[in-house]
Amino acid sequence: MPSFLCDINLPYYISLWNIDEFIHQKDINDEWSNEKIWIYAKENNLKILSKDSDFSNKIIMSSPPPKVIHIRFGNMIMNQFCDAISKVWDDVVEINEGHKLVNVFQDRIEGIQ
Repeated sequence: MPSFLCDINLPYYISLWNIDEFIHQKDINDEWSNEKIWIYAKENNLKILSKDSDFSNKIIMSSPPPKVIHIRFGNMIMNQFCDAISKVWDDVVEINEGHKLVNVFQDRIEGIQ
């Protein structure tokens, strides 16, 4: 059963996210608005993974579900992105358990309750 919904703006072919725990927006409907993504995640108790600040802005004013993981690496080539997210992913998941928003930067991870 999926726990995470990967937004369309994240790479689809990352081995870390190609397991049953993840569902990609592309596999549901790649034309959904952010609001539809939010509603789907809320109804299915999924955590939203995104590079889109709209989700992190919305969760600041809301209570979960859904929780949001905002990946804020900026532009980088795919190999660098995969390496960077793989190195911190376990920490991100752990921080996400107690926080409604996790901001993931190249040099740090921030949790917001």
